[in-house]
Amino acid sequence: MTDLELTTLVKKVSQEYFGKPFIHQAYFNSRLKTTGGRFHLRDRNIDINPKIYRDFGKEELVGVIKHELCHYHLYNDGLPAQHKDRTFKILLQQVGGSRFSPIKSSIHKKTYHVYECTNCQHIYHRIKKINTRRYVCGKCHGKLKYIKDITISS
Repeated sequence: MTDLELTTLVKKVSQEYFGKPFIHQAYFNSRLKTTGGRFHLRDRNIDINPKIYRDFGKEELVGVIKHELCHYHLYNDGLPAQHKDRTFKILLQQVGGSRFSPIKSSIHKKTYHVYECTNCQHIYHRIKKINTRRYVCGKCHGKLKYIKDITISS
């Protein structure tokens, strides 16, 4: 799907579900990582994450478009258009838009480096790697040995 086809789809969804025209542009923006889309206040254009269409299909894409169009139409009407606002939540529910992005965030994953003291076998979990020739165990001053990396998603 091209940006022109996306804009045409956004115009169709806007007319069908909101009864109002969408007179600006919609673009795919591959720099969006965890969000489904973005409405720009300055130029009133809409950016959509291409992963939504590629990984989840057209139905999920339409849900994200409805979400961004809620921001668009409320802002143009001078009404509160933030996620926390009641008017936004009501309009989003009426048109059946997506409340949250289906993209799982890779930002919430943390990698810990695991070290063990060779003397007292105390285990250390560190976010940053440490120099085992420079640092020693805090309990017994024994040598530290690198064990493995652990990735935890929260």
